[in-house]
Amino acid sequence: MKPNVFLALAALSVSALIGAALLWPKQEGVTLYCAVDDAHALPILDAFERETGIHVHRTFDTEANKTVGLVQKLREERGNPRADVFWNNEVMHTIRLGREGILAPYDSAAANDIPEEFRDPDRLWTGFGARARILIVNTELVPEDKRPTSMNDLLDEQWKGRTAFVRPLTGTTLTHAAVLYTMLGNEGARTWFRGLHTNQALFPSGNGPLARSVAGGQVAFGFTDTDDYEKVLRDGRPVARVYPDQEDGGIGTLLIPNTVALIKDGPRADLGQQLIDFLLSERVEEMLAHGDSAQIPVRESVKRPASVVGPPTFRAMKVDWNDVVDNFDERLTELEALWR
Repeated sequence: MKPNVFLALAALSVSALIGAALLWPKQEGVTLYCAVDDAHALPILDAFERETGIHVHRTFDTEANKTVGLVQKLREERGNPRADVFWNNEVMHTIRLGREGILAPYDSAAANDIPEEFRDPDRLWTGFGARARILIVNTELVPEDKRPTSMNDLLDEQWKGRTAFVRPLTGTTLTHAAVLYTMLGNEGARTWFRGLHTNQALFPSGNGPLARSVAGGQVAFGFTDTDDYEKVLRDGRPVARVYPDQEDGGIGTLLIPNTVALIKDGPRADLGQQLIDFLLSERVEEMLAHGDSAQIPVRESVKRPASVVGPPTFRAMKVDWNDVVDNFDERLTELEALWR
């Protein structure tokens, strides 16, 4: 074949490929930033894609920067948003993003039966599928009649050096610590945090490591999330859970819901709303309850395994989230001074 003929055919082939690419339908997609572990989120997102034909471009947080990494990314992109939806594994940072003007209101019809305590008054976010902050107890080290019932048992001298509380600088433990300032008052919270140090509590890097340290007998008990408790329980480890501070006058057990929010000026708000509607459905709460994370539906009507209990089985804290968020920066500075 002559060189000039070969070049002409090659040019035609390239032109054909370019033309086909231009004519080929582009895959529609919604962009999700997700702070939930991918193992829990992926089955739900896959179901959404199958049923709607809408592809979900997913960005997950790293374990080391849980929640905080994506929150900062959303702040950095506020002038040119890349995400349509933020699925967070807690509520405090979501509220902060709403106050900073990064979220857009969306009143999803799928959330009509979600209690108001899990919905922002301006509909900047909605809560679903929660975790409780429980005490995980090693049943071989702690007889049933000696099991802790309160957060104050971590300060009891008989358990000196044998309890644990995650370093409260990220994730749900940071949320928990910030809430304690509101529930106990500033001085009451400071006294409790100092008491952990005085009683030589261990300070693991995360709730998973804490649950494993209790299961392995390195410590007798400590605070973790219900999903981390479920992981070691499934492994057949000798653990039990306690919903703390249920006595008269007690502050109750902290319940931390997932939150979902629409990003202001996101590239595909229409698709973002469809994804939010799906995430707020009873079906998704049921999937989360039956999944490995064993998350607690915020609707009492949602079917769940017998082991997944929520209010009114235990009394949840009544948290003034506005106070928590109003004073967060100051309280974080104090916590950093105590743990860094």
